[in-house]
Amino acid sequence: MARYTGPKTKIARKFGEAIYGEDKVLAKKNYPPGQHGLNRRRKTSEYGLQLREKQKAKYTYGVLERQFRNLFETAARTKGITGEVLLQLLESRLDNIVYRLGIAPSRPAARQLVLHKHITVNGKVVNIPSYRVKAGDVVAVREKSKSLEVIADCLAGFNHSKYPWIEWDESVKGGKFLHTPQREDIPENIKEQLIVELYSK
Repeated sequence: MARYTGPKTKIARKFGEAIYGEDKVLAKKNYPPGQHGLNRRRKTSEYGLQLREKQKAKYTYGVLERQFRNLFETAARTKGITGEVLLQLLESRLDNIVYRLGIAPSRPAARQLVLHKHITVNGKVVNIPSYRVKAGDVVAVREKSKSLEVIADCLAGFNHSKYPWIEWDESVKGGKFLHTPQREDIPENIKEQLIVELYSK
């Protein structure tokens, strides 16, 4: 499956949640897209619920199937609760950290900033969105890119105390990744246990 580039509202309506951020259409049409969206009342099977949760996580974080599977296998080998570790690995991705810092308005936008070499990790340019940020790493805007209007607009009025695992430093237009977030600190509405059950079959 290639990376999804279609209408984001369609995906948000499919899951009934604003997984890409605030969605005005979803507020008016909180039912699945399509001609029969309002009339779909079929009971979803256990497998269907598990698959839906995995798809939701993939779309939320912008990860492809093979990447997601590899992350799950890494989580399964890591000490701790597999579902929680999976979410922690997703949260540790560079594109996600850029989004959490408020440097970009969405994860796809954060991914683009990383790919276009606007972001540094510990002072060095990193253009790999899936790069895993470690505790103590400083993620910041590249010096040449600090005047970009899109970045300035996003940072204006952003609440940098939203996430306790990141510490913002205005002087470098970036933040330090203090530690891996605990499950209760991750705001995404994802039932990770269903994903674990799906892959455990």
